[in-house]
Amino acid sequence: MKRIVEFMKRNYKVILLITALSAVLWSFIPKDKKEDPEKDKLLLELLTFVLEKGHYSPVALDDAFSKKVYAKYLDGIDPTKRFFLQSDIDEFSKYETQIDDMIKDKDLTFFNLTNSRLLQRMDESRDIYENILDKPFDFNTNESINVDYEKLPFAKNKKELADRWRKQLKLQALSSITDKQKLEEDKKAKDASYQSKSFDEIEKEVRENSLKSLNEYFDFIQKELDRNDWFSIFLNSIVERFDPHTFYFSPDDKEKFDVSMSGTFEGIGARLQKKNDAVEVSELISGGPAWKGKELEAGDLILKVGQGKEEPIDVAGMRLDDVVKKIKGPKGTEVRLTVKKVDGSIKVITIIRDEVETEETFAKSSIVEKGGKRFGIIYLPKFYISFENKENRDAYKDVATEIERLKAQNIDGIIMDLRDNGGGSLETVVKMVGLFIPEGPVVQVKAPGRNPEILPDPDKKVQYDGPLIVMINNFSASASEIFAAAIQDYKRGIIVGSKHSYGKGTVQNVIDLNQFIRGNSYGDLGALKTTIQKFYRINGGSTQREGVQSDIVFPDRFSYLDMGERDEESALPWDKIEPAKYEPLNINYDNIIANSKRRIAANNYFNLIDENAKWIFERKDENDYSLNLNEFKKEMAISDAKIKKFKAISDYNNKLQFQSLPNEVVLFEKDSLLKQKRERWHEDLQKDVYIDEALNVIIDMKSLPKPKGITAKFSMN
Repeated sequence: MKRIVEFMKRNYKVILLITALSAVLWSFIPKDKKEDPEKDKLLLELLTFVLEKGHYSPVALDDAFSKKVYAKYLDGIDPTKRFFLQSDIDEFSKYETQIDDMIKDKDLTFFNLTNSRLLQRMDESRDIYENILDKPFDFNTNESINVDYEKLPFAKNKKELADRWRKQLKLQALSSITDKQKLEEDKKAKDASYQSKSFDEIEKEVRENSLKSLNEYFDFIQKELDRNDWFSIFLNSIVERFDPHTFYFSPDDKEKFDVSMSGTFEGIGARLQKKNDAVEVSELISGGPAWKGKELEAGDLILKVGQGKEEPIDVAGMRLDDVVKKIKGPKGTEVRLTVKKVDGSIKVITIIRDEVETEETFAKSSIVEKGGKRFGIIYLPKFYISFENKENRDAYKDVATEIERLKAQNIDGIIMDLRDNGGGSLETVVKMVGLFIPEGPVVQVKAPGRNPEILPDPDKKVQYDGPLIVMINNFSASASEIFAAAIQDYKRGIIVGSKHSYGKGTVQNVIDLNQFIRGNSYGDLGALKTTIQKFYRINGGSTQREGVQSDIVFPDRFSYLDMGERDEESALPWDKIEPAKYEPLNINYDNIIANSKRRIAANNYFNLIDENAKWIFERKDENDYSLNLNEFKKEMAISDAKIKKFKAISDYNNKLQFQSLPNEVVLFEKDSLLKQKRERWHEDLQKDVYIDEALNVIIDMKSLPKPKGITAKFSMN
C-alpha cells in the first residue's frame, strides 16, 4: 500500500508542473459570471494548455488536427444529416483548416456560427416532421432508403431535407407497423373473438406515437440543454483528438462521474425523469432514505422542492438537472417534496438526506453446484473507489469480503466475472490482484520520458489460493485488463471469454480546472480527464489496442467484428518494454484448455452463436431498405427466419441453481427489491452458456496436481 501511495505522489509532479506554469493564465480574472463567451474562451485556453503540458502524447495543433476536429464535431451534432443543409456546410467549410488557429486565438466564431445554425435548423425541423406525420404514408410506392449516414451527402435544399425526414420516418413506421400487425395476429390466434385493429388504425397509431416521441425529444433539446452543453460537445471534439479517453467534464458531468466511480452519493435515493413539463419519480434506490420512508413512490410527480423550513420552490418547467441539484444535498439535511400521487392527491413528503449506495455498481456473489462441487461467482461491474473518502466502500474491500463469505461456504473454486467491466481505479486493481498472489509485481506504469515504474502487490497475504477463472469480453477494459493480464502472466488462473478484451492500455487522471484560476468569478469550470501514462503487463507487453487474449475463446455475437480500442482513430499505438522480474506458477493448463475447446466445438449452442456472429458480420454493410410495404415485409421475412433460428440461443437454460449467500438472504426479509434484483441476476446466469462452460473448466482445474517449488503456496486442490 505504501508503495502505491508513493507512486501516486510521485506522478502528481506532472500536475504540479502544470500548476506552476498556470501562472501564465492568471491574467484571466473573470469579472462577470454571466459572460459565457468569456468563460468559453477561458476554457479553451485552459484545456489546450493542460493538454500540451500534461498529456502523455500531445498532438500538434495544425491543419490536419483542425480537419479531424471539424469532422468529429459535425458528426457529433448532426450524425444522421437531417438538420444541416449543404449550403450550411459550404459556409462552415471555410473554417475546416482554421480551428487550430481559432483555438490559439480563443476565437469562438466557428462554434457560435454552427451552434446558432443548428438550433435554427432544429427549430425548423419541428414543422417538417409535424407536416409529414399529419397524413398517412403511401406504402405502395417503390422507393428505398440508405442508412449509411457516414457516406450520405448533406441535403441540397429544404425540399430534399424534408424528403430525407419523410423516408426516415417512413422506415420507422414500417418497422413499427409490421411489429404491431404481428401482435394483432397473435392476439387473434389466442382469441378468435378478438377484433383486430385495421391497417389504417395501426398506421395512425404509429404516426401519433412517432409525433409524441419526437416532440418529447425536441422538448428535451430546447428545455434541458443550454449553451454549456453544446459547448461541451465542441470541447470534447477537440480534446478527444489527443486520444479517445481524454474528456472534458462539465461541472454536472464531473459530479456524475464521481458518483459512478464511488457508487455513492448524498441525497434521497430516487431516480427522476422528465414527463412533459413535470418531473416524475421513475425508481427508488433500494436502501435509500426515500425507499426507507415508504411515502415517495415510483410514478409520483414532483411539483415543489423545499429546503428544510424554507418556502418550497415550484419546479414545473425547470431543467431536470436543476431539479436534481435541489433535491440532492448533504447527509442529515431535510428536503420537503410536494408531490402529486398517482391517484391525483397532493402530498408533502419530508425526507432526511443520507448517503445512498447505487447497488448496481458494487460487487456481488452467488454460489452454484455442479459436478458435486460448490463454486462461487463474483461479478464486478467496475473497479470503483471513492477518491473523496477512502473509508467508503471500494471494489478491493468488497471483493475481499465476498471471498471470505464464499470460503465460509466451502467453495471449490471462484469465477471472477469481469465481462463489461470498463475499469476504474489503478490502486484498487493492484490490491485486488494481491488477493490471489503472495507477492510480486502486478503492472508496470510509464510516464513520457521516464523509466517504467513497477507497482507490486502491497501485501504478502494470499486471501484465496484455489482454482480461479477470469471471464472477460470485448468490453472488459483498463483495470479489468490489468487484472486479467496479471492472473494470466502468473498462470494463477485461466482467462476465458471473447477473443480479446477492449485494449485500453492507458492511465488517466482527472484534473480540476478550477485550481488554475485565481479570483475565479465564473463558478465551477469543470474538470479534464486526460491520459498521463501507459501501463504494461509484467511480461513487458502492452494491452493498448491488442487487449488481453483469452486462453479459451468463447464464440460470441461480435466474434467477427473489429471492436475495441483498435477501432478508435485517435488511439495511442501498441508498444512493449522490458519485462519485470516475476515467477509464474509451475503449472500446465494445456490439457484443460484443449478439453474446453473440444466441448465448445461439440456444443450446439456455441455453434449457433458462431453462426449468428457470421450472419451479423455479413449484414454489417447492408444499409438499403425498401420503403414499399410488401417488399419491406419480404426483406423482414428473410431476416425473421434467421432471427427465429437464432432465438434458440436466448432460450438456453443450463438448469443450474444459483443461490445468494446467507448474509443477503437475511437482507431479503426487509428488502424485497434487492431480492428481485438477485433473482433476475440468477435467471440471467441460468441462461448463460458461458458460465456453464466456465464451470466445466474450473471443475477440470480441480484435478490439477499441486504446483511445486516457490509457487507451492498455491493449492489447486
